[in-house]
Amino acid sequence: MIFAILLQVVLPIFVLIGIGSIMQYIFRLDLYTLTKINFYFITPAAIFISMYESEMSPALLGSVALFYAIYVLILYIVGAVLSRRRKFTRGMRAAFTNSLLLDNSGNYGLPINDLAFKGDPLAGSVQALIMSFQSLLTFTYGVLSIQGAKTNGLYRQAIKGFLKMPVPYALVIGLVLHVLAVPLPGFIYQPLLYGDRSMVAIALVTLGAQIIKYPLRLDRLEVYLSVALRLLFAPAVGFVLILALGLKGIPAQALLIASGMPVGVNTSILAEEYQNEPDFAAQTILISTILNVITITGLISLAEFVA
Repeated sequence: MIFAILLQVVLPIFVLIGIGSIMQYIFRLDLYTLTKINFYFITPAAIFISMYESEMSPALLGSVALFYAIYVLILYIVGAVLSRRRKFTRGMRAAFTNSLLLDNSGNYGLPINDLAFKGDPLAGSVQALIMSFQSLLTFTYGVLSIQGAKTNGLYRQAIKGFLKMPVPYALVIGLVLHVLAVPLPGFIYQPLLYGDRSMVAIALVTLGAQIIKYPLRLDRLEVYLSVALRLLFAPAVGFVLILALGLKGIPAQALLIASGMPVGVNTSILAEEYQNEPDFAAQTILISTILNVITITGLISLAEFVA
């Protein structure tokens, strides 16, 4: 299993990150422009397509939503308490909490799910719902937390900044069109589909370029604290919630595996967009993704006993 994960999921991800790092080293890429492309076209297109083409069961949606809401609340409380105790700045508090809440449920979680469950449609639906909730959390709380930090707590300005972001509108419009079964003309649908299909490559190449820009600092305790919470504490919370909520079978197994994803690429995109601790974000993503090779293998093995 570990060799399959390495060859089919982790290695392609690191090849793309490596390409971005090499290109940044040789060409000194314009990260500002790359981030804008990600933020204002690629990600909104991917979110719209995921909502527009989703197959959501109301019962499954309710179970996953309840699990996810409690899961996120617990991680938020832990992140907020630790941030205050360590006397982080406003910007660092936002970056640290984002690193706990925003995981890589899309371009990493989806292929992991497909591999672990051999393409099972129910397991895939659970992971797709988690990815949708993650997207909503990223571009609501994730944006507002950084905006609030950058405006010194002036959340009226933060909300104004949030309302200028395209992703929430893409999510709502995609969901509404899905519910109403509104067909899209090809000249609109195809460009959005192209953007969706390019998300993984462009996001990971951008991450690789960011990692080179911000050298790895092995002396940053907050990076290790974030990674430990993301890879060890978060799946422990997921496991307890699965037992407490009485979840069984494939949905329970899929949720357990989903709770152990590494820090999400979007944390780096947000950090770069708002220039809020981008080096911290890039390092937590890199280290958590490397170590996830070990932790995700353990979770997949543990999931077999959750039935």
